Amino acid sequence: MIIKTFEINKKIFDKQNFFLIYGENNGLKKEIIEKLKKSFKGNIENYDEAQILNNNESFYEKLFNQSLFDKEKILVIDRCSEKIFEIIENILEKNLTDIKIILNASVLEKKSKLRNIFEKEKELIIIPTYKDTSITLLEIAKKFFNNYKISISHETINLLVNRCNGDRGHLKSELDKILIYMNDKKNINLEEIYKLTNLVENFSINELVDTSLSKNSKKTSEILNESNYKSEDVILILRTFLQKAKRLLSLYEKKSDNVNFDSLINSYKPPIFWKDKPIVKKQLESWSKSKIKDLIVNINKTEIFLKKNSSISLMLVFNFIYETSNNN
Repeated sequence: MIIKTFEINKKIFDKQNFFLIYGENNGLKKEIIEKLKKSFKGNIENYDEAQILNNNESFYEKLFNQSLFDKEKILVIDRCSEKIFEIIENILEKNLTDIKIILNASVLEKKSKLRNIFEKEKELIIIPTYKDTSITLLEIAKKFFNNYKISISHETINLLVNRCNGDRGHLKSELDKILIYMNDKKNINLEEIYKLTNLVENFSINELVDTSLSKNSKKTSEILNESNYKSEDVILILRTFLQKAKRLLSLYEKKSDNVNFDSLINSYKPPIFWKDKPIVKKQLESWSKSKIKDLIVNINKTEIFLKKNSSISLMLVFNFIYETSNNN
């Protein structure tokens, strides 16, 4: 049964257990999946299609056996394609009532078997997503800047929206980047937005910082060598370092002797996205609390030094990144 995105808040899905969300709007798909997860009760388990296809017997065994003991469970399967059709068909035959399964798929053609079975069967829910309109993205952006009391022109917002290719996920990623960059600033101009969002050809700054904080010096070198960062990127790089370092310090301050890193990360507020949890754990294992404090001091000193030596800012930041990834 086809459900349109605007109908989700009006529907109650107590009797449906299988959901297929597909399309090219990754940001909207993520929002829908989060709404569904919050409306259901049960333990959430995350899978990737490849993970299931490579070991489907183990997946079946865990799925069917655990359902005897767990009253309710929510399975989210990402990066789904036509390849998972037979597995879903086998699960449907078992008529499970204590499990909710959410499939996150990219674009599916009209002749797709997976798409067809979800469209025809009333007990199955399929939600297509399409690119966001400029009007929708403009509203999201305006709300963001109003909430944070950031002064910005209509022309600058239009540039930002046009660079997001109709995907609110891209827009929110750019807005997060802007928030880090702003720090105590209260206005942002067209040139700054252009520079901040002109990083498509590079590895993301998040990946660069995460790799360096994980002390993976080899991968850090690869990212720096294969990317084309510019001098205007250095402040954003440092402030991303600062934000992530402060989160690590906050985690350490909440840690007690009888709590392991996994439990600490799982209970942290605001919640850490599941894909980032292994990265954060690796970073915690790589840094002591005192070393993180030293790092935060060093980040602030480096930013001050950069402002006085802007002509060599890129070289200084690269040196800082190398030192961080090799810090023992």
